Amino acid sequence: MQPATLCYLLKPDEEQVLLIRKKRGLGEGLYVGPGGKVEDGETPRECVVREVEEEIGVTPRDPEKVGEFEFVFGVPESDALGGSSEQGSDGEDPEMFVHVFRAEEFAGEPEESPEADPGWFDFDDVPYDRMWEDDRYWMPHLFDGETFAGEFVFDSEGEELREWSVETGVRKVEAAEF
Repeated sequence: MQPATLCYLLKPDEEQVLLIRKKRGLGEGLYVGPGGKVEDGETPRECVVREVEEEIGVTPRDPEKVGEFEFVFGVPESDALGGSSEQGSDGEDPEMFVHVFRAEEFAGEPEESPEADPGWFDFDDVPYDRMWEDDRYWMPHLFDGETFAGEFVFDSEGEELREWSVETGVRKVEAAEF
């Protein structure tokens, strides 16, 4: 299972979140938080700082891990519950484990890059219709400062969320070593 990260920069007093419009890769054209794959020998915290710096030129200070997700892509509808997954046709692992971070302090101003076009959104005006379908089920918990864990099963194109679950108040996230 591929480990990855997401980081959401927040301005809680202004009730705003920074999202990026992905210009390439998984989720191209969608709004997401900056992040990416954890490299060998790298902790999720190191990864999230590196990815945010690379994608938008901002350094998150003291990012806090608040969530964990398991994503599965390419499961036939008949196998969504408890079915097996196979290697994707492109050789990519169809399963991903994502560490979700939030940061309220950061250095620098978000800048567009070849990977991402950043923008601030009010919590009440998040463009869920231009995001991964699962985001609407867990992002409000992020804004409320809760910890959470979730599982999401998508079709092979990542267009249809076949199954999902989100649990809040997850203690293992708070105590996780990273």
